[in-house]
Amino acid sequence: MNDISVPEGFWPHVYGGASYFQTLGDLYVRERPDGLLVLGLRLLPQHCNRLGIPHGGMLATLADGALGINLHRARRHSPTMVTVNLSLDYLAAARVGEWLEAHVTPRRLGKQLAFGDCVLRVGEREVLRATGIFSAVARVRPVLETDG
Repeated sequence: MNDISVPEGFWPHVYGGASYFQTLGDLYVRERPDGLLVLGLRLLPQHCNRLGIPHGGMLATLADGALGINLHRARRHSPTMVTVNLSLDYLAAARVGEWLEAHVTPRRLGKQLAFGDCVLRVGEREVLRATGIFSAVARVRPVLETDG
C-alpha cells in the first residue's frame, strides 16, 4: 500500500452529524457537471475481511450511501431518502491500496420513490453493481430506549 494519495478533483466529504457512513473512514467526493457526486476512498486494511479483500458489507455501505446522497441531490435536496430495497452483484475483488469510486445514475425520480444504479469501480474494473429504491420521508427524531 504505497499510494495513499487522493486523485485530483476530489475533496474530503463533510458529514452532516453522526452517521454510520462515517465508519468507512476518510471519504472524498468530486462533483460531476450534472451536480451529482462521485464518492471515493483509498482501500485500507480496516475495510477488509479475513481474506484480505474489501468486506462485502463495507462495499454495500458505500453503494447504499452513494445512492442515497445522489438521489437526494437529484431530487433537489427535498425530503430525506431512506433505503427501501438494495440489490447487489459482487463482480470482482479490489485490493488494499486501490482507489475505489462510487458512480451513481438516477433512473426514476417519482414523488415518493427514487430509483438508481451504482457502480463501484477501481479504474475501469467494476467491483460491484447495485440497484436501489429509496423513499422520501419526513425527518423523525431518533427512537430512544426510554421512549416506551
